[in-house]
Amino acid sequence: MGVDYVVIIGYLLGIAAVGWWGKRRARSTSDFLVAGRRLGPGMYTGTMAAVVIGGASTIGGVRLGYTYGLSGAWMVFAIGFGLLALSICFSARIARLRVYTVADMLSLRYGDSASVISGLVMWIYTLMLTVTSTIAYATVFDVLFDVPRWAAVVIGGSIVVGYSALGGMWSITLTDMVQFVVKSIGVLVVLLPVAVVKAGGFAELSDRLPDSYLSFGSIGGESIFTYVLIYTFGMLIGQDIWQRVFTARSDKVASWGGTVAGLYCLLYALAGAVIGMATKVLHPGLADPDSAFATIVKSALPTGVKGLVLAAALSAMMSTASGALIASATVANNDIWHRLRALGGRTVHRQTGENHAGVTDHDEAEDHDEVASNRLAIVILGVVSIALACLLDDVLAALTVAYNLLVGGLLVPILGGMLWKRGNLPGALAAMTTGSITVIALMATEGMLANEPIYYGLAAGLVAYIAVSLTTRPTEAHVLAQWRRRVAGQVTDPDDRPAAQPETAATSL
Repeated sequence: MGVDYVVIIGYLLGIAAVGWWGKRRARSTSDFLVAGRRLGPGMYTGTMAAVVIGGASTIGGVRLGYTYGLSGAWMVFAIGFGLLALSICFSARIARLRVYTVADMLSLRYGDSASVISGLVMWIYTLMLTVTSTIAYATVFDVLFDVPRWAAVVIGGSIVVGYSALGGMWSITLTDMVQFVVKSIGVLVVLLPVAVVKAGGFAELSDRLPDSYLSFGSIGGESIFTYVLIYTFGMLIGQDIWQRVFTARSDKVASWGGTVAGLYCLLYALAGAVIGMATKVLHPGLADPDSAFATIVKSALPTGVKGLVLAAALSAMMSTASGALIASATVANNDIWHRLRALGGRTVHRQTGENHAGVTDHDEAEDHDEVASNRLAIVILGVVSIALACLLDDVLAALTVAYNLLVGGLLVPILGGMLWKRGNLPGALAAMTTGSITVIALMATEGMLANEPIYYGLAAGLVAYIAVSLTTRPTEAHVLAQWRRRVAGQVTDPDDRPAAQPETAATSL
């Protein structure tokens, strides 16, 4: 294992160095939160694929393949389908909005009062998503270093918090590119063929596994439907995903780059299921299916190569964790904290542009303070996520909770706002409140992994949205006019964004 130690430690040091280098490029709020909106096709595709394929997709995907066979690919398939739908149908429109958060979009569409509730729901989702990826570190560090679970979580989490806080989205984008390459080589190029060969080839898999393992439907129609509801629709509205869309330098980059990343997800889903099937042949009696990935790596790969593949697993976890962490910090700082200060009558300055010529020293100072506050939010929430990860131990359960809250609370008002002109602020608030409360109540009574929370949460939110929107006044004409200009890409300031504007707040743009 000595060589594996060198490989994995070298990888972690390299990631830290890349994150430090990215700090030099994070000079403004736009740089820190959305990489200056300057990513081209290559970097955009890599960072988008990296953020959606994380620890749950890698460890959980192999676990489902071990348990169900080919149909275990459906969880990650659903993620890929969602990314494809987002990229083909919505990403160009989202990129043209020129905002930083999903709550900003809701403020543009409905009015500012929609932002605090939506920000709270989105914050819980992104925080839980950070926790799930942080939990997954333990499976890799346990194989390598035989350290206690809490120590593994603290080591991995501290590295992610460190480089995320240093350079924000620029550091995360640069590290994501490294992680995307390492993950692709480690899982697709190395582990997949080695696992299949060790298991005797595809013919042996077919002979030794039950027939259900060769069917894409054996996991059950209800489970597939639930995956689509949770993960496919979750991809359409998650802050961690939208924040990547905001980094694209054009709507065409967002559309085409996201499509390529979605196709990559489908390939990764199939690879995870096949690796799980090979593990089932080689190690049929595992007490914990969650250990399937670590088991096949430990038993099938030679020294040195094992370190590379474990580094690939770390890549998957760290890319999702860092993306979710900056999303959580962005929502907490920009959608909750700033707006609560405004509601309390405090002056809010929302400097958002790059350092164009003519920017005053005061504006640059305000922008520096904005970067500092976002950096502090990353550190605080990073510590919180590490603490929660030490207390929780079920990756798929935590991920399901996160997506249940996201989809149940926000899917209807977000897609409704994009597709239905009659939807209004009271309807959006009713949908958020009703959907979220229904999901939380049913998770408490039926169980966190039950299908009922998302079914009834979505239904309740949809009914509330339509009923309240139709029985209250339509959205004001000037709000809809501003929304249409944004969707069409007609903005005066290329980095203008909505800001909290209650009557008691003095707001400067």
